[in-house]
Amino acid sequence: MLKVFATQVVVSKGYDNTPALRFSENGDSVRFRIGKKVYDPHAENDSRWINLPVKAFNGVCERIKKMQLKEGSFVNLIGRLDEDSWEDKDTKETRKMMVIILDDIEYASGGGKSKENQAAAGQQNAAPQNTAPQNAASAPATGAEASGNFTGYEAFGGGSFFDEN
Repeated sequence: MLKVFATQVVVSKGYDNTPALRFSENGDSVRFRIGKKVYDPHAENDSRWINLPVKAFNGVCERIKKMQLKEGSFVNLIGRLDEDSWEDKDTKETRKMMVIILDDIEYASGGGKSKENQAAAGQQNAAPQNTAPQNAASAPATGAEASGNFTGYEAFGGGSFFDEN
């Protein structure tokens, strides 16, 4: 298997007005597509979109439900490149397509917002530095503490090699 790392990709809209995320009947799997705009000097406006199908199962599927992903969500993901095969209903031919089997997913920071919008949001959310919460109940929960307030962020694991000093 080939390992896939994708950063700052967007959940693509569904084909022919179908939902962007398609969960199985029993809810233990989900299918969706991700897209990334890439530079291509031969394409119109020097760019084109790459779209890839993604499948997630069991625990990762549950995580996606908690994240409430939708069309246009920017994410980072880790997965395995695999090949899907099926028989075409009309032609009875075996068809094949590459697919990413998802191992981990998180929201991408900054998710495609312009720098002006990010700066404006940062100024609106900035609190005065000399204020402190009155008690622990009023303090914002961190990712580890926020089991009921899932933020969609969990580190992929491992520490930063920059912190080794």
